[in-house]
Amino acid sequence: QVQLVESGGGLVQAGGSLRLSCVATGGTFSRLSMGWFRQAPGKEREFVAVISRIGGSTNYVDSVKGRFTISRDNAKNVVYLQMNSLTPEDTAVYYCAADTNGYSNLRSAFEYWGQGTQVTVSS
Repeated sequence: QVQLVESGGGLVQAGGSLRLSCVATGGTFSRLSMGWFRQAPGKEREFVAVISRIGGSTNYVDSVKGRFTISRDNAKNVVYLQMNSLTPEDTAVYYCAADTNGYSNLRSAFEYWGQGTQVTVSS
């Protein structure tokens, strides 16, 4: 079983930055593709970013390209999401997720999920 714990959320003004972290325990981190998803009030959970097992490949939803960067440190079992130029539309609960089988941006491909961390961007 893989356990995921997110941190780094908070309240930030529009134009500001936050860095989310997700620590994984209970599995072999380098065998996991890692993703970030988000869920805004009244909306479905949506894909944000994914990074492959050794970090050689990344993918982003169009709305965050050029602003968000996903990265990982396999020595520390941590995946990060650096978020710059935040807008109120980025307000959501952000979830870290792990995929043991491949490299995908589909929510259904991710077997393990964290509890989420709230990001609120004020205008």
